[in-house]
Amino acid sequence: MQEWTYSALETAANRLANSFRARGIGQGDRVAILLAQCPEVLITHFAAFKLGAISVPLFTPFGPQALSFRLSDSGAKLIVTDAQNLEKVMSINASLPEMTEIYCLSPAPAPVRHMQAEMAMAAPVLQAVPTVADDAAMIIYTSGTTGAPKGALHAHRFLLGHLPAVEMHHGFFPKPNDCGWTPADWAWIGGLMDMALPCLYFGVPLISHRMRKFEPEMAYQLIADRSIKNLFMPPTALKIMRNATVPNGVDIRSISSGGESLDQPTLEWANQTLGAEINEIYGQTECNLVISGSSGAGVKRTGTMGQAVPGHNVVILDENGLAANPGVMGEIAVQSPDPVMFLRYWNNPEATAEKYRGKWLLTGDFGTVDSDGYFTFSGRNDDVITSAGYRIGPTEIENCLTSHADVVMAAVIGVADPVRTQAVKAFVVLREGADWAGLEARLIDLVCQQISPHVAPKTIEPIAAMPMTATGKIMRRDLRLREN
Repeated sequence: MQEWTYSALETAANRLANSFRARGIGQGDRVAILLAQCPEVLITHFAAFKLGAISVPLFTPFGPQALSFRLSDSGAKLIVTDAQNLEKVMSINASLPEMTEIYCLSPAPAPVRHMQAEMAMAAPVLQAVPTVADDAAMIIYTSGTTGAPKGALHAHRFLLGHLPAVEMHHGFFPKPNDCGWTPADWAWIGGLMDMALPCLYFGVPLISHRMRKFEPEMAYQLIADRSIKNLFMPPTALKIMRNATVPNGVDIRSISSGGESLDQPTLEWANQTLGAEINEIYGQTECNLVISGSSGAGVKRTGTMGQAVPGHNVVILDENGLAANPGVMGEIAVQSPDPVMFLRYWNNPEATAEKYRGKWLLTGDFGTVDSDGYFTFSGRNDDVITSAGYRIGPTEIENCLTSHADVVMAAVIGVADPVRTQAVKAFVVLREGADWAGLEARLIDLVCQQISPHVAPKTIEPIAAMPMTATGKIMRRDLRLREN
């Protein structure tokens, strides 16, 4: 185990920022981070912020195709990665003309720079570039829920905007002896902004430990060994933990969970077995942590996500764009401006405009609100798949499948799954004469390698023709009806 003090983080970030500056990185430049949970993730974010640069966190299971899109779209000039992911970066580097520098945590042949060696040569003090609340700080890519993934550009203020929700759903966080951990990757807004950076802001010890595969016994042992009190846990992880034995030494104070609805048995199990109530939270990459439960503050109602967090104005809009009456289904919307609201989509003004209806940011999620202000989640945009806490869009997967010579057309939907909520299923139309034998496994592996294992279809079904609209759009609704 390695311990990092604030002083050590500060010195390391200064050294890395000085190294970046020597390589031409300045205000507004994008710095990509392709690392699993580790101190270097935070150090790289801080180094970028000190230069007025924009950090771009990336999920390590991404394959070359997914990485190439995000790195090209963001125009990243520099990337920090490790030995496990360096090969993927090098395989696409020639197609990324704006990428001028590659840093690796381990020594590697030129042109790759060894991060530790670079930092050792750099000065430990730095005059940071002054920034203000609305200056750009970070691009977090969406899961591609509607079309290709989009880069949500966030401002420096968005950490402060997250704090009221964190304080409430973690029981008036922080308290003495608090210590935080999440198995969620820090490349996603949930892991980074719902736990990692708020812990550092409040001076709460943060545990960095990323499991290659979530194993409940190992999670419990980590919680016991490190005296972890505060957890952000995706619903799927909690459901898996229900089936494992809780060892001695587990003493949890608060749990938050989001990404999909939790069932009542899981909520009761946490309260009775772990002695900690789960407070559900709601948000999305573009506007996170705007609704929350808070049992300690008396904001808790079975079956709901909670109420709008102080500082955020959240409503249900009807089909006419007006605030719906209590109990009436509509789209969840957040009033702008809002401290956690993104600035815009990177390089996508059309999508940015479509995200708003007047002063309201449209989430694409549907629900109701009762007369006491409690929101109930009803469903997402039909094409969005919610699997193991991830929001997965079909387009990127479909494009990958159709890149195979034997696939003429592809469509992806979510099907019911007792553990994951939904599993990814693909339908494909094959070229004439294509042999299906063994092709399903090869296509699944193609998605695993080119995009990420977490979005790969669990099953693929060949069909003779794809249901289409008159304008040539795939009717995924018809495919979903086949599964019911």
